[in-house]
Amino acid sequence: MTGNVPIAALVSGEIDYHTTPGTSVRAAMQGLPLRVVAAYGEGGSWVLVSRTNIKSVPELKGKVIAVGNPGSGPDTNGRIIVKHFGLEPDRDVKFVAAAEGLPEGRLLRVQQGLVDATVVPIPLDLYAKKLGLNVIARSYEIYKPTTFGLITTTRKIKEKRDEVKRMIIAGIKASRYIRANREASVQSLMELFRTDREVAAATYEYLSKTLNDDGSPTENGFRLLIEDIKESVKVSREVSFNQVSDLSILREAQRELGIK
Repeated sequence: MTGNVPIAALVSGEIDYHTTPGTSVRAAMQGLPLRVVAAYGEGGSWVLVSRTNIKSVPELKGKVIAVGNPGSGPDTNGRIIVKHFGLEPDRDVKFVAAAEGLPEGRLLRVQQGLVDATVVPIPLDLYAKKLGLNVIARSYEIYKPTTFGLITTTRKIKEKRDEVKRMIIAGIKASRYIRANREASVQSLMELFRTDREVAAATYEYLSKTLNDDGSPTENGFRLLIEDIKESVKVSREVSFNQVSDLSILREAQRELGIK
């Protein structure tokens, strides 16, 4: 389920939980009864890919980066990456919405020399390398907002706290298992996404670097997420953690697991 579909399904009761904090926090900020109840990792899966003659981000000055729609993941993360390396978006680097909707299409445009770079999700960095392109930056290495989590409704929190706690504990145990068991996790990723070992291994490397082992959002990571959303929806008021999250059940789960 993509876009706002899971938000509508959560509110209507057609699904019980969601795992992407970004859209959920935006909805909570706009008044919908949703809350983040756990956070399992920080750092997005976006990578900046360039033509073969461009070896670093600063070399993109005066160049063109193909992204998705304005405000989309590729656009937002591309801007953050170039700013991190001292380039000003829209002044030093031009961002254009690619005609092709799929990231594979953007990679082909880079290979053909129609644009200088693009932003795609892991594991398409493998495909990019096979096309002879350069991966010059990974978003999770420089920018770490809360990325994975568990979201549900305020009604679920009130009426089924024990169920929510069991879900949180399952997520913590899963994160710990993934980090401690590479081979079994790669095999599971192959089966889950029906992909080959190379792609599953690349996905695992990303997960192993971004998952935590206690279900807690860091203050910095959660604040980054909130501030990004405030900017995207043009909200100027202060938004507290309590307005978009409820971590009381997480604390119970952590005590039960002997974490804190």
